[in-house]
Amino acid sequence: MKVSIITVCYNSSEFIRSAIESVLTQTYPDVEYIIIDGGSNDGTLPIINEYSSQLSHIVSEPDKGIYDAMNKGIALATGDVIGILNSDDFYLDSHSVSDVMEMFHSQPKVDMVLGNIDFVKPFKLSEPVRLYSAYRFSPWKLRFGVMPAHPGTFIKKIVYEKYGLYKVDYQSGADFDIFVRMLLIHKLSYVKLNKVLVRMRLGGVSTLGFKSYIISTNEMLRSLNENQVYSNLLMVLLRLPVKFTQRMLFKVLGK
Repeated sequence: MKVSIITVCYNSSEFIRSAIESVLTQTYPDVEYIIIDGGSNDGTLPIINEYSSQLSHIVSEPDKGIYDAMNKGIALATGDVIGILNSDDFYLDSHSVSDVMEMFHSQPKVDMVLGNIDFVKPFKLSEPVRLYSAYRFSPWKLRFGVMPAHPGTFIKKIVYEKYGLYKVDYQSGADFDIFVRMLLIHKLSYVKLNKVLVRMRLGGVSTLGFKSYIISTNEMLRSLNENQVYSNLLMVLLRLPVKFTQRMLFKVLGK
């Protein structure tokens, strides 16, 4: 099976190199790497072009936001499986993709593999501050705003073709929406890989603090409502104390 990795970026010169190199050092033998740039003007594109001979596609043009860029990448992808790696994240080790694809090979009817990620401060990459475990995830938790880690999720391309792409009118919640559609509405099959696949720098679109939290809460409620899944504001707000508890336990227990 072939896997396509998609990175979308805009003015990401500070960290894009580590994302690229973490993909290019993967040991899995059949990886297609696609980068969709939103027309950066900060030096991102020259860095990407340094690796052009090792990349399958480079697109640099204005887009309608991060999810429009992801959709462009999916349209170009020729792999059986698609993973999306943010421009300021990186795979934890060179076996991350191989470990995921082993799950797909051993269970060929599975639609999705859900892996763990952890969070680090931007310049303390060896000291994770929180674990985001997909291993504790169940689809019913989506009603409470709890979703698998998007960068740690790998999905067969045929699933996107059959059930749709990311909705471009969401600011930060289209990944949540796609999990609602795939796991709650269509009840697609998945397996959980209890391994940290991706290390995520704090400060990205989904970790920008209170304003981001309000936007994501509203968009989660919108998605649940549009998909006719019962929830309410109080249920979705409960994810905040859960995240806080996870962070505190990680600090105390170191896991």
